[in-house]
Amino acid sequence: MNMETTAIMAPPAPKSLEQMQLPTVMMRDILLKTIFRMNLSMVSELSRAICLPVPVTQTLIDLARSQRLLEATGTLNPLAGDEMGYQLTDNGKARALDALAQSEYYGAMPVPMAVYAEQVKRQSIRNIQVTRDQLTGAMGHLVLPDDLLSNLGPAVSAGRSVLMYGPPGNGKSSISNGIRDALGDKIYIPRAIEYSGQVITVYDPIVHTAAEEQVDDPNALRRSSNRYDTRYVRCDRPTVITGGELSLDMLDLVYNPVARTYQAPLQLKSTGGVFIIDDLGRQEEPPQKIVNRWIVPLEENRDILALQSGEKFEVPFDTLVIFSTNFHPNEIFDKAALRRIFYKIKIDGPNKENFLKIFAMVARKKGMPLDEAALLHLLNVKYPTIDNIYANYQPVFLIDQMISICEFEGIPYQMTPELIDRAWANMFVREETIVH
Repeated sequence: MNMETTAIMAPPAPKSLEQMQLPTVMMRDILLKTIFRMNLSMVSELSRAICLPVPVTQTLIDLARSQRLLEATGTLNPLAGDEMGYQLTDNGKARALDALAQSEYYGAMPVPMAVYAEQVKRQSIRNIQVTRDQLTGAMGHLVLPDDLLSNLGPAVSAGRSVLMYGPPGNGKSSISNGIRDALGDKIYIPRAIEYSGQVITVYDPIVHTAAEEQVDDPNALRRSSNRYDTRYVRCDRPTVITGGELSLDMLDLVYNPVARTYQAPLQLKSTGGVFIIDDLGRQEEPPQKIVNRWIVPLEENRDILALQSGEKFEVPFDTLVIFSTNFHPNEIFDKAALRRIFYKIKIDGPNKENFLKIFAMVARKKGMPLDEAALLHLLNVKYPTIDNIYANYQPVFLIDQMISICEFEGIPYQMTPELIDRAWANMFVREETIVH
């Protein structure tokens, strides 16, 4: 199945206030707060700001007018197709201020949790089939052992959890990023979701890469924004990468006491995409504790979050979780935790043949001519001192070092046994006692 041809079903735009499945008072108050904060008066402007179709926005305006919170300005705007303008009445201003005191949230209407859960199913990471060609295409710049892609492919297609382990410097992070690039399709991320009257903002420009926005021509007969619910942003499948800085509280809802709104935790922002926990074992909390936090989500495809009030609720969990560590899994996990991670893939350093391939590829890319005497010196004199253990990062490191030396000495790029020795000396620190 080719993902390029399998378009994700877009969330349909709501056609009425009833279809919104949100409390009417909440919708009305968000409208009033948006008018107050953004100083808007035209229905078309408001429709864009609160991300609802014009007819639904008009219904909401009519409701606020019937409650004497809004009034028509009595002027038509020729620049906006002779639209009627609206403004807050004194009662409307008082209500907007009161609503802002309860929650500063305004703008895009939130999507109710149950409605969001339906969209998550439509665009689930578990519906994806990644082919060998897609994975190879995304990792073409890496020289990898043949059997690695054979192990990785089924793990990614299952959309479950993967543990990559092995010595440092062999591209676990690059492989994680390659998996992300292989996914390739677009999904719909809600700007905010609503649960129990509380607003949780989800869309985050730092995590989510929005696809090209379709801007409507107000004079066009068919408006593109009606094709899907604009409370969502069409994005690439998200990728969240955390490392040694990850702490368990980052996986909880973040409450902003000033705005009185919540921000989605990292794993909720990564829904429909990839969550990479790099450098597992370097966090303050032990790896066992971090994996324990993921047990329910990984097994039951749902996560449990808590509001300030202590009320707990379920959110969908639809994320490919990739754990990456330089430790052997038996050192950092018990058997029960390991059993819950579906795929364990060892990523070793390259063999001599692949090491030379990488070395030649990097040299060509950086404009460094290869030299047989220097290569023989590297392989026969230097590597035996470290038991011929090769790592993927070493060719880049050694060639960059030689380039720096050549540039400093003002000589053309070249590779010699002497330059190999100088570069090698910077790759490892000799064990020695320092006398204080």
